[in-house]
Amino acid sequence: MNSDFLKSLFTKHSECPSCPPLGMVVDFFDDLLGALFTERSEKKFSSLKSFEHYIKSLELRLEEILRNHPETSGSANQQVAESFFDQLPALHKKLSQDSQAMFNGDPAAKSPHEIIRSYPGFYAISAYRIAHALRALNISIIPRLITEHAHGKTGIDIHPGATIGDYFCIDHGTGVVIGETTIIGNHVKIYQGVTLGALSVKKEDAELKRHPTIEDNVVVYAGATILGGKTIVGANSIIGGNVWLTRSVPPLSKVYYQAKMNTDDSEELDRIVFK
Repeated sequence: MNSDFLKSLFTKHSECPSCPPLGMVVDFFDDLLGALFTERSEKKFSSLKSFEHYIKSLELRLEEILRNHPETSGSANQQVAESFFDQLPALHKKLSQDSQAMFNGDPAAKSPHEIIRSYPGFYAISAYRIAHALRALNISIIPRLITEHAHGKTGIDIHPGATIGDYFCIDHGTGVVIGETTIIGNHVKIYQGVTLGALSVKKEDAELKRHPTIEDNVVVYAGATILGGKTIVGANSIIGGNVWLTRSVPPLSKVYYQAKMNTDDSEELDRIVFK
């Protein structure tokens, strides 16, 4: 094999400034989630002191992950890790609210504990909220590794740059896509196959708001596609299954497909109704 090629590969391996090991990042996320919620943990602690030491070890692991990160160096790693861990009470509160919203919205769920332990929607939202908190500290690569890990595990793709309010519920979840500049309010519920995406994928639009805004208390049913940075779904609206929406709708709207009967009595889904 060409020695120059091998040398160039070696140089990239030895000098890569943005390559925290994927396994280390994933293990950190899973262990942190387990620390926040005992339902996700396989560890047992004999005393508060041992638990405090464990939390401190997680903070040190984050510092290690950040060590070769391009946006931080030296003492900045410690400051970022400390700032992130200061947010754990707020993160725990938000995720507890999310689990309650999923429990309230799913008749099949027996308890919030079941949601936390087994629901892919909770896992994906947890990855998003932790990644979003890191991204707010100007960390870019690690948040993407966390959310893409959750994407691969659950089929739910939430960009860490999205803005999502309290009591967020994803039911079932497979195939959900939430883009980078999406804004979601409080008490929003979405089902499997929902896309909150962009109307175009031009690179020059990278700094623009490309994804929709979903206001408070909106339900978006399975397979709906809502596109565009100027598209706003008003509060207390319902977006029906398989709807394709590229324009704003006011609060209290109902948007759904209506079946049209042909002369041979067969149904054709060919019209979207706005109410």
